[in-house]
Amino acid sequence: MKSQSDSKTKAIAANIRRIRELKNYTQDYLAAKLGISQNAYSKIELGYSNITLSRLFNIAEILEIDVITLIKTEDILFIGAN
Repeated sequence: MKSQSDSKTKAIAANIRRIRELKNYTQDYLAAKLGISQNAYSKIELGYSNITLSRLFNIAEILEIDVITLIKTEDILFIGAN
């Protein structure tokens, strides 16, 4: 069960990174908006740290997307055509 949870966490982290890159935001920018260091933010994108629901909602707000988009792990995200 742990590995399934880990793989979903990694998928969510990858979604966050992919969307951030599509919006041309830097890790420094998101870290500053979240009030954390760039190193701490990097750990979120790498899936090394668990994030709270509150932090997930904050990230979604900064990225101007729905939280559902971040947690969707079944499909590869192709965002940017909107």
